[in-house]
Amino acid sequence: MDALPSDADVRSVPPALVARARRLAAGQVEPPTPRLAATVVLLRDGPDGLETFLLRRRTSMAFAPGRYVFPGGSVDRRDAEVLTRWAGPSPAEWAVRLGLADDKLARATVCAAVRETFEESGVMLAGPAEGSVVADTTGTEWEEDRRALLGRALSFGELLERRGLVLRSDLLVAWDHWITPEVEERRYDTRFFLAALPAGQRTRDVSSEADRVTWMRPVDALASVRRGEMSMLPPTYQTLASLVAVSDVQSALEAAAARRIVPTMPAVALEGDDARWVLPGEDGYESAIGAASVVPDATDARAEGPAVE
Repeated sequence: MDALPSDADVRSVPPALVARARRLAAGQVEPPTPRLAATVVLLRDGPDGLETFLLRRRTSMAFAPGRYVFPGGSVDRRDAEVLTRWAGPSPAEWAVRLGLADDKLARATVCAAVRETFEESGVMLAGPAEGSVVADTTGTEWEEDRRALLGRALSFGELLERRGLVLRSDLLVAWDHWITPEVEERRYDTRFFLAALPAGQRTRDVSSEADRVTWMRPVDALASVRRGEMSMLPPTYQTLASLVAVSDVQSALEAAAARRIVPTMPAVALEGDDARWVLPGEDGYESAIGAASVVPDATDARAEGPAVE
């Protein structure tokens, strides 16, 4: 894993979290149980190489305000209801790849990845049949369905049934696994996926949680962070760093199969009145607040699944 830049905003810990870290170290607070979540890194081939889709979260958001992120969010209990309208690797196969305890959790996680991508970008990773994909999601009826999903008036399974679509799990590849630090009040156990932007579809600025969207080459996004023009949390920064050397979408998707996915949880290193994020393997991690004492192999099944909404 590449080291985070020492002087960039991505290392900085907000003052409120520094205070919470001290309380955590003193045993005055307990870390909340992380919720199961999914994030999708949408990819396309641009004129100068591989590009990724990023959203900037509104400053009013409780989690990661003002930060650039990929589409994603918590798993909803109804995400596990997609039982038959499915194409591609089975939930059992995904459970092994994602290191989840059972098929139900894997099915819900993959469904959440596809649902959140549609909710936050307007991109639909589904089609009328195996091997097909929706060509255009820009119409009024699609927007009504997207808003119904956001308002939870409609589940993703119901949307697939209504439109006669199957979820294309083969359009996703697993890429990484990040767990929100213990010092955060909102925590997520997040699987990161890659997916190519389907032919004919385009992303839209539709997320109510974001005030800006953009496509950027990973190297350009990282440079913007180092210049102080963009703000990111470590998972976003590290994901982009892992894609810098990848030339195109196909190469990225092929590279995913060889990745060994293990969970990564940042911790807080206190240095006097200052604090910084540190990652496993970096100097100071083992003594940092909220450091993981054991990082399990991601293929190990868990006795119990993480919390979902």
